[in-house]
Amino acid sequence: MTRRQSSNQSSGGIAGHCAPIHSECKNPLKNFLASIFCDQDGILLIDYLPKDQTINPQYYSSLLVQLKDILKEKRRRKVTKVVLFLHDNAPAHRALATQKKLAYLGFHCLDHPPYSPDLALSHYHLFPGLKKQLKYRHFSSDAEVVAAAETWLDRQASEFFLSGLQKLEQRAKKCIELRGKFVE
Repeated sequence: MTRRQSSNQSSGGIAGHCAPIHSECKNPLKNFLASIFCDQDGILLIDYLPKDQTINPQYYSSLLVQLKDILKEKRRRKVTKVVLFLHDNAPAHRALATQKKLAYLGFHCLDHPPYSPDLALSHYHLFPGLKKQLKYRHFSSDAEVVAAAETWLDRQASEFFLSGLQKLEQRAKKCIELRGKFVE
């Protein structure tokens, strides 16, 4: 996309990724899934999937509606016509109901090749630093893990998120050059 197209269409991309956050608690608690949506300026939405629940198209669609509301509130002047949106190929993301909700909300999905964790912002940019921060720490509850993770994410400057999206551009080009093969 050219700069002109970008300025006419959107403020930039939003990356949405679901990834497990592993907690090392004294009383072993189950891992839990965090859906993290961010753009070049920072975190927009973090959702923690309730225990014993899975992400289905209805649940994911409700997150997309929350995200749209947050965009209206936080990025009112930046989003003009279209929101470029990237998420992986999880079943709930590919579902027809989800695709319809994305179109209804005005989100334009960027293609994500199957089996490409190297193109998931969470895998190559967000979680490596977070894992280092949480490594070897012991938590007595999920709430402590969440608080530690959110504190780390909140401390990241907007340049951190922008550089992650810039790395995505480089990684996507490499993926194209390698004809879809795994980058890392």
